[in-house]
Amino acid sequence: MIATATLSRWQSALPFWVSFLLIPLIWFTAFEGGWWVLLVPLSTWWAFAVLDQLTGQELGNADPNADDTVLRWYILLTNVWVPVQFLTLYGLIWYATHTDHLSTLSKIGLFFGMGVISGTIGINYSHELMHQKGRFERWLGDILLAMVLYSHFRSEHLLVHHRYVGTPRDPVTARYNEGFHRFYPRVLKQCLISSFHAERDKLARKDRPWTDPANPFWRYWALQGVMLALAFLVGGFSGLALFLLQAGVAIWQLELVNYVEHYGLTRKYLGEGKYEHVKPRHSWNASQKASNWLLINLQRHSDHHYKPNRRFPLLQHHSEDTAPQLPYGYPVMTVAAMIPPLWRRVMNPRVRAWRRTYYPEVADWTPYNKSLNPNPRA
Repeated sequence: MIATATLSRWQSALPFWVSFLLIPLIWFTAFEGGWWVLLVPLSTWWAFAVLDQLTGQELGNADPNADDTVLRWYILLTNVWVPVQFLTLYGLIWYATHTDHLSTLSKIGLFFGMGVISGTIGINYSHELMHQKGRFERWLGDILLAMVLYSHFRSEHLLVHHRYVGTPRDPVTARYNEGFHRFYPRVLKQCLISSFHAERDKLARKDRPWTDPANPFWRYWALQGVMLALAFLVGGFSGLALFLLQAGVAIWQLELVNYVEHYGLTRKYLGEGKYEHVKPRHSWNASQKASNWLLINLQRHSDHHYKPNRRFPLLQHHSEDTAPQLPYGYPVMTVAAMIPPLWRRVMNPRVRAWRRTYYPEVADWTPYNKSLNPNPRA
């Protein structure tokens, strides 16, 4: 019976391990060079878009009260990814800087693909890990973020985004009609500032200065420094440049997803600086099966904001009567986000329909469109 139960749990977790197929794939592209280096971005964007059409949607839900002993294959997935990504990243840096068959353009393509992996998978897994209570898993999340020089994402996400989503104080809630190319430079600046201020204010409430050793930014900077130093030791200045390239691509991938997740969705202003509580309606959802395997149910985003500490296999599906649905999974929607006219054509009517459905009493949305705040003086 025990062996049967273990096998059943492994089989249910197996589809989520699909991300590990990207590791031999990127090594294959490194060995082959040339146009083969495009395989990784094509597989994550286009192949999974096709797979979504073939596999359909997953509308079922796991028991949300399942404990960690039942989920060990899912937990192992995110934990094992950390050393796998580390060895892949630095192994590729060494290989690319010690081989003659890769042209400069091929190296750029190769590490663009590595950035797609460390952003689409690595940062996503760090997001799962940072939400857990155990110190070990949180440290693993920090290591993944340090590999892409975006360590402050942990503080910004936990202390700012979850608290202020759908309000002016959340930098990563994309405003209605705000194109991604305006959104992206804005959040790069604002997220760094808001995360630092959140940690500073947290220490101030304990009468401690920001320079206190308890400030996680010291850990962030130290880990990032180690990652940069390793890239230089392994591959010299060329290795450092390739490391920075993959980090930049990874950050871009993350913020593309952030843009999609809450575009145009705002919490109702109640006056006196207060907003309604976060509800499932304040996140876009996608139930496409294959892309949820790749992204470990990140597309069940409404339930994540409802229960932030719930592990990914337990995230619940929310139907259209309680939460807004995207027409396609993230692989398609993030590509559409890069083309603002196409994005507005697809998403703006859906935002307006969402407003009519959930907030028919709001007659004038102009203040929300401009600042997410119906009373800018408040």
